[in-house]
Amino acid sequence: DSQYEIERQVSSPISKHISVDRFFTLSYYIYRSNYSAMKAVFSIIVLFLLALTGVFAQSSYAEENYDKQEYEIPMRDGTTLFTQVYSPKDQSREYPILMKRTCYSVRPYGENKFPKRLGPSETLMRERYIFVYQDVRGRFMSEGSFDNMRPNIPGNKKKDIDESSDTYDTIDWLLKNVKNHNGRVGQWGISYPGFYAAAAIPDAHPALKASSPQAPIGDFYFDDFHHNGALLQSYLKAYPVFGKQKSEKTTEAWFVDQMIPDNPADGYAFGLELGPLKNVTEKYYQDNFFWNQMVDHPNYDTFWQERGLIQHMKDVDHAVMTVGGLFDAEDLYGPFNIYKRIEQSSADAFNILIMGPWSHGDWSREQGIQTVNHIYFGDSITTFYQNEIEREFFHSILKEERKPELPEALVFDTGSKEWKSFETWPPLNIPPVTLSFQEHGQLEINGEPKENLVFEYMSDPMKPVPYRSETEGLTFTPRAFMTDDQRDAFRRPDVLSFMSDVIADPITLAGEIEARLKVAISSTDADFIVKLIDVHPQDHPDYEHNPKNIRMGGYQMLVRSEVMRGRYRNSFSHPEPFEPGEITEVNFKLQDVLHTFKKGHRVMIQIHSTWFPYIDRNPQKYVENIYKAEEGDFQKATVQVLGSSIIEVGTHVPEIHNVTGDN
Repeated sequence: DSQYEIERQVSSPISKHISVDRFFTLSYYIYRSNYSAMKAVFSIIVLFLLALTGVFAQSSYAEENYDKQEYEIPMRDGTTLFTQVYSPKDQSREYPILMKRTCYSVRPYGENKFPKRLGPSETLMRERYIFVYQDVRGRFMSEGSFDNMRPNIPGNKKKDIDESSDTYDTIDWLLKNVKNHNGRVGQWGISYPGFYAAAAIPDAHPALKASSPQAPIGDFYFDDFHHNGALLQSYLKAYPVFGKQKSEKTTEAWFVDQMIPDNPADGYAFGLELGPLKNVTEKYYQDNFFWNQMVDHPNYDTFWQERGLIQHMKDVDHAVMTVGGLFDAEDLYGPFNIYKRIEQSSADAFNILIMGPWSHGDWSREQGIQTVNHIYFGDSITTFYQNEIEREFFHSILKEERKPELPEALVFDTGSKEWKSFETWPPLNIPPVTLSFQEHGQLEINGEPKENLVFEYMSDPMKPVPYRSETEGLTFTPRAFMTDDQRDAFRRPDVLSFMSDVIADPITLAGEIEARLKVAISSTDADFIVKLIDVHPQDHPDYEHNPKNIRMGGYQMLVRSEVMRGRYRNSFSHPEPFEPGEITEVNFKLQDVLHTFKKGHRVMIQIHSTWFPYIDRNPQKYVENIYKAEEGDFQKATVQVLGSSIIEVGTHVPEIHNVTGDN
């Protein structure tokens, strides 16, 4: 997430090679070699990297055309939030306010220091807005304590605070104290800042006219750190960023001493050697409040329910454009479900959805060609979005006070590789598809399931299915696997694979996907991973951006995937063990899809029970709290999937998770 906060200010060619992973890794080596020098050297590294990448460029467009002021804005409880205001030097006319609130720092600090770019794009910076950046409560230069996904408190006439009230109070102060505004305010943010943009939509200030939550977190139990009750172990490096309170106002990262010092080349081997999750607590995160919250609340209890934002998306009275990446490994649940919730609850609101062929936040800067791992989707896709979509949204509402000329849903077809417009999402004009499983690994499209069939595999948590086709180190957050080649998984005996005949006429899968499995297991718990895969023909041409050893002929492209922790099959709040050998239904949704399987391709479904270290290992023995499982709790399990199981695509009216967690 923090990569895009840094890259807002970093846009030189050199900066594209300085990732958050490498930045933190450099810090780790200092930490390991000489902790006493860590803090002093860390400040030097930050300044060096920012200077190297042009954050303090002397002749940036922002510095030449904007003035900068810094304020400490008081909230209703007396807490002050550090805020930067960049106003156009040209004071001959009024400008709308465009704001981002972030937990990742508004650097550079100082009224004489400017980023190289302001706003969500170069285009909007050059069109002139009053840009506002704010450190949220408890972060960097703002007062108060930090709370992950701070619960919403309905209503504005309240003494208690939430992210909506902090945004409301900030807008109110800006309107009274900043000159040359036109009285209209917009907001945007990507990832956690996308959550802050979404959190300000309920009970919004009357001057807030346009909100664009982008890759917003909708619910931490289904986005980012959890998926359907399973922990994303691939996020282990991220906890220090969110789990340590600062002791004073600071412009520097205060959480570096909690960073995992190990930097293994093989994250899979590292995770197995680390062992059960209780070892994470003992070895790394005893004092990390966020990790301890995860440990103390393994189920979707009141702690998580009250932090779920989607339930509060109602009575929306201003324009909302939700943006996301169809290959976003971090926040895919949030964009789809925030959009759907507003559609259900606020029929009169201008509410649109934009979903492109991007990884997390890729639409924030143009890379020239748009690729996700090994798959090429086209050229200048981000430029099109920024100039034709994002600009139109903010410009029409904030400057021209008119309705944007944009479709209800603009979604990129990741198979035919083109944008498609829809009057509703999920679309009503694309036929639903049912996939069923047949003998000899055959996948039937819109055929009848054969209830007498049984498919079986042995799941061993000590030899879990890798989630990558390549060896990958301990990452900050996972990304590349979202379009990864599944041929390695196809060859494993603990993975069920079902492949269709060669497609004669293109077939489009659109909308919601639901796995409706009937299973029997020999143990008392198990996970179920379902993957939708596009099998390319053997003569598919290679892509120029790939290494020569990556061949696209026969490539099994991951299109969509999801995990379901079996204990939560009936309720995320009230887990239940399986009865060994008893036929049990396990139904769950994958995230929405728009993918055309072209002529000559095949459709594949894979099913398995481990996917490591993307998700943590289920012991496959029911224990009350997997975060506290012992090494001896992990056991093999025989898993049977019955032929009456099906995968349905585009067959249901949109559903939102019940806040109680009951399925």
